[in-house]
Amino acid sequence: MERQGLVEEGQEVVISERSPSTGRYTYLVEPSVAMSGIYRTNERIKARKGVIRKIEETEKGFYLIVEMEE
Repeated sequence: MERQGLVEEGQEVVISERSPSTGRYTYLVEPSVAMSGIYRTNERIKARKGVIRKIEETEKGFYLIVEMEE
């Protein structure tokens, strides 16, 4: 996440999956607030909703820790 204030800790969010033909997946916290790293097929996340548990500020931006039920 690039800017503060787009989401809050404790907020429920919707997660969408992006899957190019490479067999690797990335996920977005909608509406395009934050993007995940790359996951392989065997690491694929099936949940589409989660709760933001923590927002961490780093020199590269803000990281969201999202808890999801699988």
